[in-house]
Amino acid sequence: MEKDYQQMMADLRAGKIDSFVITPEEFMAFQIKYRADKFRQEIVGTAKRGGEIEYHLEKDD
Repeated sequence: MEKDYQQMMADLRAGKIDSFVITPEEFMAFQIKYRADKFRQEIVGTAKRGGEIEYHLEKDD
């Protein structure tokens, strides 16, 4: 079952979640949704060991 990436990004922007992790196997499916999201500049990914990427909301200081 594919994750609802658009909902995950919406939850991140709404403050319902602090971050989410995308595995290497999910990356290409996620990228399609990520690139189509008009708020994608607010969501930043940080590479982790094992090829996972943790996405979080970029906060203005």
